[in-house]
Amino acid sequence: MLALGFFCVRLLGQGSMTLIPNTLVAQWFVKKRGRAFGLKALFGFAGAMSFPIINTWLIQTWDWQTAWRFWGCLLLFVFVPIAFFGVKNKPEMIGLKPDGLDRPVSDDNPDPLTVKVEDAEEEFTLKEATKTRAFWAILICVSIPAMVNTGITFHITSIFHTNGLSLEMAALVLSLMAFVGIPISLISGVILDKVKTNLVLLFIFIIEFFVLLLLLVTDNFFMAILFGLLWGLAGGLERIAFGVIWPNYFGRKHIGSINGVGATMMVIGSSLGPLPFGVGFDLFGGYNVVILLTLIFPAVGMICALLAEKPRKTS
Repeated sequence: MLALGFFCVRLLGQGSMTLIPNTLVAQWFVKKRGRAFGLKALFGFAGAMSFPIINTWLIQTWDWQTAWRFWGCLLLFVFVPIAFFGVKNKPEMIGLKPDGLDRPVSDDNPDPLTVKVEDAEEEFTLKEATKTRAFWAILICVSIPAMVNTGITFHITSIFHTNGLSLEMAALVLSLMAFVGIPISLISGVILDKVKTNLVLLFIFIIEFFVLLLLLVTDNFFMAILFGLLWGLAGGLERIAFGVIWPNYFGRKHIGSINGVGATMMVIGSSLGPLPFGVGFDLFGGYNVVILLTLIFPAVGMICALLAEKPRKTS
């Protein structure tokens, strides 16, 4: 029963509940899509910071069974009604349009994001998207951070221990990463409304490359804080960039199926991440070799980011 419960939490939590909000935000926002994703990520980071504290209090005050019942009742009686009555798949369902798409194009208003919805974005089906170079380049870009970040997260206490740092320091770095991600999410949302998404992806992989290099030499308090700050910077940018890029490149109409492929690659990447770190530790008695080999992945990500130019449909 425990295995079944965790399987369902993983499937519905990381899978569906990651895919659905990304699709909803993409449907409702176009011109200010980056900022909308930034606000969504802000609440995600806030949850990541507050839920462990609430869980610890519930378990220490009562027990872990009570904590599970508390969240189960909260989901059933609070969030299910909110989702059922408050969420609409598209603004068109209630007679609205996505932001910025209700003013006619003119000499004074040449921005294509302010014309009709059907003219503002080129709509790709999943089959059409798979025929573009950008689609496959983005899939690689999506899977790399999921793999690398999950591997580091699973092994960070052991990595810090081999570097002479304490368990408390590892916990501090994880909290710092979430804390830094909050303002970065808002800032990156504004940036992505103005800068090409693939250039932001390139910047993310450059940061991740230096994060891995820094991890090799993180053996004191100040290096650990610097590592946490850079890791949080990359994480905040990633959340927004990977949510924005699919609808920006392939439109809103088929974003569910396209987003689903991206989410699948992300889950596959995260599932493969921890294993190489564990095997590397068993083979070499440390993490330096596997971290050096992992540098290949952000380097590949830089190349794919440059290749991921926004596609155009041919007539």
